Amino acid sequence: MTGLLDAFSEPTFAKVLGKCVEEGPKNLILVLSQIDFVDSSGLGALVQLVKKAQNEDGTLQIVTNARVTQTVKLVRLEKFLSLQPSLEAALEAIDENN
Repeated sequence: MTGLLDAFSEPTFAKVLGKCVEEGPKNLILVLSQIDFVDSSGLGALVQLVKKAQNEDGTLQIVTNARVTQTVKLVRLEKFLSLQPSLEAALEAIDENN
């Protein structure tokens, strides 16, 4: 099963994940390995979630696949979005930040 993070899915995605950032643990990992397509709306939602996590003194590590990584690299946001190749790498990144 594959998914899209686009203008259609972005409002629900942003609402649900925004609530997780606000109410959840300080450091979160978002796994997007089943996402095949991210458009500008989806990228905007990811940027807003990372900013929200930073405002809450936390982090948001994003595990991606090659397609999502390629899209994010096109707009040069891979470092800001803390892209990670695996769950293990995301956990290590959280440990390094604490």
